[in-house]
Amino acid sequence: SGQCIGKHPVHAFLHLFPCVLAELREAFKEFDRNKGYINCRDLGECMRTMGYMPTEMELIELSQQISGGKIDFEDFVELMGPKMLAETADMIGVKELRDAFKEFDSNGDGQISVTELREAMKKLMGEQLNPRDIDDILRDADLNGDGLVDFEEFVRMMSR
Repeated sequence: SGQCIGKHPVHAFLHLFPCVLAELREAFKEFDRNKGYINCRDLGECMRTMGYMPTEMELIELSQQISGGKIDFEDFVELMGPKMLAETADMIGVKELRDAFKEFDSNGDGQISVTELREAMKKLMGEQLNPRDIDDILRDADLNGDGLVDFEEFVRMMSR
């Protein structure tokens, strides 16, 4: 599945929540008219169909992040993924987050190591992630700097 993964850990974690990814794809399809991209000016309307009420200011900021006035699905996931994950993290609650955490914490010691993160990403994405990307994800998530991600850090990362 040659999907390129953005710098944001969101891409990887969306794979844990297929319902979120499906909702993003559904909304994108509604507006891309089989062209493979959404025009910048349709973004607000698209967000509204997903239940977001972006302000004019937000839309202006978003459109400044978009080069060429067109958004492909990857960019759309990059923009909307964090919003949806934060909402999902609020909705799904602790049990599901704990289950997701266990997927990563293969030795069950209550912490996710670089090795476990690499393995989990490979399983989730079906391909090897660049070691630098793995390090970036770990660095982002590892708030106390001990080189591991504990459950609290995992939850924080998921709801950012």
